[in-house]
Amino acid sequence: MIKRTLQVALLAVFLTPALAEIADAGPVGRACLTSPRKAKSVRLCSCIDSVAKRSLSRGDQRLAAKFFRKPQRAQDIRQSDSRHHERFWQKYKAFGTRVEATCG
Repeated sequence: MIKRTLQVALLAVFLTPALAEIADAGPVGRACLTSPRKAKSVRLCSCIDSVAKRSLSRGDQRLAAKFFRKPQRAQDIRQSDSRHHERFWQKYKAFGTRVEATCG
């Protein structure tokens, strides 16, 4: 009984930080965590999400999050003639540069 309690307590200690990061994730972090990419990790997705929260508005984060599920959407927006999409794309490129510099 004590051994089982100790195992549960140790598991909780190690999982709590990861679960807290997931629970606090914004749209980009959640999209990253649920993406089919093999290179994803809680640490990487948390870092990307942190940069997104500092670099993009909430609406821009929601739009960027869609790229994880539908990469073609990014291409469509990049090639769009919409002024709104052009402004978004400039912010998104700067976000990508910050992610590379911050998250590796």
